[in-house]
Amino acid sequence: MTAPSHLFDTGLARRRLARARRTGFADFLVARMAADLDDRLGAVLRTFTTCLDLATPTTAAARVLAARYPDAAVLRLAPLAEAAELGVAQAVADPEALPAAPGHFDCAVSLLALQGVNDLPGTLVQLRRALRPDGLFLGCLFGGATLIELRTSFAQAESEVEGGISPRVAPFAEVREAGALLQRAGFALPVADTETVTVRYADPFALMRDLRAMGLTNTLVERRRTPLRRTTLIRMAEIYASRFADADGRLRATFEVLWLTGWAPHASQQVPLKPGTAKARLADALGTIELNPNERIPR
Repeated sequence: MTAPSHLFDTGLARRRLARARRTGFADFLVARMAADLDDRLGAVLRTFTTCLDLATPTTAAARVLAARYPDAAVLRLAPLAEAAELGVAQAVADPEALPAAPGHFDCAVSLLALQGVNDLPGTLVQLRRALRPDGLFLGCLFGGATLIELRTSFAQAESEVEGGISPRVAPFAEVREAGALLQRAGFALPVADTETVTVRYADPFALMRDLRAMGLTNTLVERRRTPLRRTTLIRMAEIYASRFADADGRLRATFEVLWLTGWAPHASQQVPLKPGTAKARLADALGTIELNPNERIPR
């Protein structure tokens, strides 16, 4: 059997992340998502005892876990070697080859990392298997509208200047697909929701510098290997400024974040009733009138 082709060059992605760490990592998006993670965990009326942070680019998620569950054993599986965090065990691991025994964790999180794996369904399956029954997975990754302004501007500029388009930004998952991925991986009670973060820049080059400082530059296997033409880059900047500027001249950059929530199956979890077995009417619960489709609305 032929092995499936890879979409991402994972070795290059690690080198790009290492370069970003050396030169000053731009952590504002990860920090924002870590704060959201803390809020979401705060709404879960459970205390977890064995927690996993999978591949988050910084230690922000591990710090949230350690602070919220001070008595828990927290393991960070990092993409790169890094300085040890107090009270948090760390190891370098590939998220697509999760080195965890089945049922070891009761909570697993991951922030802005899983959009870069070649086999997202397989990674989610491994996460579900690593959770104990009724264990929680909570993570986020970039969604389909991410960098739509930059992608549109580059596509138009390349089409005008070079007569074709090359892949520059990875395809991202859509929110309607995310819940199905959780179900496919075997999670119970799957929920997918989306959050849009808009960042404003003086010019597209400032955005590109931030992407480089987050290790998020192009790591597609099928990326173009020849240098970008200066005329194409200038035309891209012109298009970006003409189409995506606010009234004050600053440019919008959209980051769509998909949040995924799922539980390892357990007999105690709620399950939907079979159609027709309800014992109470929705109209009664809402205090309204139930109408037959052929009936007129009473005046």
